[in-house]
Amino acid sequence: MNDTMHELLRQPGIWRAGTGNPRQAAIPSGFTELDQALPGGGWPENALTEVLHDQYGIGELRLLMPALARLSRSGRWIALIAPPHIPYAPALAAQGVDLSHVLLVHPRASGKGHDALWALEQALRSGTCAAVLGWPAQADERQLRRLQLAAEAGGTWGILFRRETTADQSSPAALRLRLRQDEQGTLISLLKCRGGMQRQQIRLDLDRPRVRAMPVSPRSCFPQMSLPLEAAETTPGKHGRLRLVRQPEKLR
Repeated sequence: MNDTMHELLRQPGIWRAGTGNPRQAAIPSGFTELDQALPGGGWPENALTEVLHDQYGIGELRLLMPALARLSRSGRWIALIAPPHIPYAPALAAQGVDLSHVLLVHPRASGKGHDALWALEQALRSGTCAAVLGWPAQADERQLRRLQLAAEAGGTWGILFRRETTADQSSPAALRLRLRQDEQGTLISLLKCRGGMQRQQIRLDLDRPRVRAMPVSPRSCFPQMSLPLEAAETTPGKHGRLRLVRQPEKLR
């Protein structure tokens, strides 16, 4: 029995509370203070990250820009599922994001947002996305667990933007942080951090990341592939185009 237990604990997917996880893969955030606080030195790879905020436009996307710029050059997609506003293409390009690898996915409106959750799960599980960003109207613990498992299966970094009121809800996400702005700037509160200390607070200057666009590791390069969603049109911008796709009726 002891030999079996020791063998189980040696598996890379097993995490023991309070011990940290030195083998946890991470994506550098581009912000030194944040990387130092996160296990592995960055965003948790192949897992869900929840960004909680009380309103749109307080820096939630700028926080992710250095990492997304890097991942957009990995040969895989950066998918945005049901964003509340169409991202401004020139602003993304100015941050170093390769627009040719950005997908905007607009699912059909359906009741409580089941189509958006379906699209999120498919994108995370597809294996063709380096990162999937989603704005679910609501999601319970069972639905969040499905998304976490899909991220693990697809080797994808999933980012969910949720209301601050969900902070007390249970979630299987590897990382949960709260984003607020005050007179002194942007305050990041780490609410849950797998393998690390919780309830830390970090103040960041989102306009001064460590680097604009970090180089891509050769091991993260994949051939470009398409999601199983219909391409409908593209949104032109001064510096390029964002590919817009809509959920096909047959894939309801």
